[in-house]
Amino acid sequence: MSQTKELVQRQKAPLTTPSDIDRESVKDITGALNALLADVFALYLKTKNFHWHMSGPHFRDYHLLLDDHGDQIFAMTDDIAERVRKLGGTTIRSIGHIAKLQRIADNDAEYVTPEDMLSELKEDEKALVLSMRAAHDLCDDAGDVATTSLLENWIDQGQRRVWFLFETTRR
Repeated sequence: MSQTKELVQRQKAPLTTPSDIDRESVKDITGALNALLADVFALYLKTKNFHWHMSGPHFRDYHLLLDDHGDQIFAMTDDIAERVRKLGGTTIRSIGHIAKLQRIADNDAEYVTPEDMLSELKEDEKALVLSMRAAHDLCDDAGDVATTSLLENWIDQGQRRVWFLFETTRR
């Protein structure tokens, strides 16, 4: 076979990874994880946006809180994407792909009060936890213990961030 034909065949070869989970479950789980990954990227960027634009008398505390939350959120991204690949799926490829899948809304406002920033993030974190629970149910039904285990830890981390944001916004 010529080098050109061989190269074309390799370029057309699908990315497949063997899995002990049935194909339909892999499709459902990887779809849920890709949507979750898009939400995680959207929440990460929103958290950093608010971190960069924080102001007011509690600037230092809120700035550090959001920096810590951003680090926790970003730390999930590689694990989610790699889990999709381990299952035999493909994952997001671009900012545009993220925009198509994300369910957490962006905030492009010129100015957002610190209280509104924290309240919006709290609601977004709650939504992310609910999405993780739904993905957990899919994985549990398919017997995907590795992904359920990861999700359980991320749910706990998300609930902690909700708690911190709740306590910070409570008056």
